[in-house]
Amino acid sequence: MHALTFQGKETITYERVADPSVLAATDAIVKVEMAGICGSDLHVYHCRETGLDNGTVMGHEFVGEVVEIGRDVKRFRRGTKVFSPFTTSCGVCFYCQIGLTCRCEKGSFYGWVEKGSGLHGGQAEYVRVPLADTTLLPLSMDLTTEQGLLLGDIFSTGYFCADMAHIQPKGVYVVIGCGPVGLMAVVGAKNLGATQLYAIDTIPERLKKAQEFGAIPLNLLSEGSSLNSVDVVDKIKSVTNGRGADAVLEVVGSPSASRLAVDLVRAGGIISTVGVHTTEHFSFSPVEAYNKNLTYKVGRCPARFYAEKLIKEEIVQRYDIASIITHRFDLKNGAEAYRIFDRKEDNCLKSVLLT
Repeated sequence: MHALTFQGKETITYERVADPSVLAATDAIVKVEMAGICGSDLHVYHCRETGLDNGTVMGHEFVGEVVEIGRDVKRFRRGTKVFSPFTTSCGVCFYCQIGLTCRCEKGSFYGWVEKGSGLHGGQAEYVRVPLADTTLLPLSMDLTTEQGLLLGDIFSTGYFCADMAHIQPKGVYVVIGCGPVGLMAVVGAKNLGATQLYAIDTIPERLKKAQEFGAIPLNLLSEGSSLNSVDVVDKIKSVTNGRGADAVLEVVGSPSASRLAVDLVRAGGIISTVGVHTTEHFSFSPVEAYNKNLTYKVGRCPARFYAEKLIKEEIVQRYDIASIITHRFDLKNGAEAYRIFDRKEDNCLKSVLLT
């Protein structure tokens, strides 16, 4: 089959690789119809995380059709259209039982093979899905392919970020970063009842989309000169009698964004962080956190848990979340797709790959 493989820093190659096969009785093979390029993929692309084997098939967002199953797979048949969270999960371990499916004791992360061990990703014509019965979700008739793709990662992640913020109707909330996950956090916060919701970014097109989803846009380039902008902090304090935001949803994953979140949040407030941080230290001290009675919530989204929840509650169908997909590429043009997505060329917000 053809796939996009990692070959070193900023080098993605479209090449022939071995077809995946059923290795365990609980496996399924999915023929990929659509795969996504995620901001998390860029950490690998830029080698911010080390250890990935050259030749690893990239990607953890995909939708497709089951074409082969192991003998113990009961929930899915050949021909079933499905989508997957970005990690596999067993459904029965301690973490799965409490809803923290991203930390499943038997789970794997798609698109990560290190020293020959791990799971290849979904930016390919086919992908192997371990623990298929408890990982995959069916794409029902009332969900589009795009909605399924976004449910598997960024919509669930954005909603998780909003959920951790404990949204109250009379509160004031701020989303830092209006990339795909940030925009989904805006949607999540609005759905959870936020009425005073601000969104911070530097790219006008992204701020416009945040406004369409119901947030009040704040452009750092006009409000101030950096992510430490005093003007932005003053703006939020001016609408909260000097207190600061009740919660800040930080989805960037940088020290400057983290620092801004601390400056924006009120005493006793919450910082909800789903941005992937790769630095070794916090940008604030334990003393600051103590003196502010800060609650800091951070971590990987349990996407399997949230995807199922969002489907059952029919939340995904209420919003035009697929409108964030701005670019579509054939799989063979994957290297170009990565370059454009990475550099935000042509106002690229979210890219998908078609097999």
